[in-house]
Amino acid sequence: MKTEFDIIIIGGGPIGIACGLEAKKNGISYLILEKGPIVNSLFHYPSNMQFFSSSEKLEIDDIPFISKEAKPKRDEALEYYRRIVTSNKLNIHLFEKVEDVKKVDETFTITSNKNTYTAQQIVVATGFYDIPNLLNVPGENLDKVVHYYNNPHYYSGQKVAVVGASNSAIDAALECWRKGAEVSLIIRGSEVGQRVKYWVRPDIINRIEEGSIKAYYNTTVKAITKDKISLATETGDVEIDNNFVLALTGYKPNFSFLEMLGVHISNDEKKLPVYDTETMETNVKGLYLAGVICGGMETHKWFIENSRIHAKMIIKNIISNSITT
Repeated sequence: MKTEFDIIIIGGGPIGIACGLEAKKNGISYLILEKGPIVNSLFHYPSNMQFFSSSEKLEIDDIPFISKEAKPKRDEALEYYRRIVTSNKLNIHLFEKVEDVKKVDETFTITSNKNTYTAQQIVVATGFYDIPNLLNVPGENLDKVVHYYNNPHYYSGQKVAVVGASNSAIDAALECWRKGAEVSLIIRGSEVGQRVKYWVRPDIINRIEEGSIKAYYNTTVKAITKDKISLATETGDVEIDNNFVLALTGYKPNFSFLEMLGVHISNDEKKLPVYDTETMETNVKGLYLAGVICGGMETHKWFIENSRIHAKMIIKNIISNSITT
């Protein structure tokens, strides 16, 4: 098995795949390491999820993405990216997790749960979906509390508290209600998030106004018990009956992994990693970032559609450096 490469790409999501395609086109030896299946994060999206972006904005390497509707569903995206990997015979190892990376002189040594590799450059394209933002309240460790939502059928006939005001929370609230759940929506701010998909936001507001879904604004969760959830509201504490809590309060990149690599991160709430916006190279020579991970805690700033260009920027810089040296 080959273990020496010009580039190791950590993360087999859409942007990691784009980096692999670009490396292959330019004759650069590469390996993509993905800890789960192809586009692991997308695979764990809700089964009925519809993208905000239209299909052409999710395309990589000018490969057409044909979907039934203008804005594709999750399963269509899984099929699209899987076909890109298989038809282009990309060099990708699935279910292989990177556990350690060390750099000696100009060479990176990458240790996974299956093998050890060396490379002259590394691209980190791991996204941000693996680590949820916790509520940090008593009872959050109960089995009835989840930070990832998949399918509404499971919650039919149940009292469900959905915590959050962004797309994932609002989609879950509406889907669960439509499948017969009694839904309470717990929102820390004063309104449904302004970035909620424009065709979904009026829907949830109408359901709240008609009383189908009970919304608690300016409210936080205090504690969770086996059959209750305690809330701190503007008018005092409230306790409501509850069977399940969907804590869909967002996710964050693996900052400890970036720090292990030596990447500098801003010392504020944004936790922005340091990289050159022209080349995507970090403060660690030969180590590049691509995709959503570039945004730190501002996970709403980068999407597939505006970060797919990172692949060309990175490979262009690697080629330029090899020519000059």
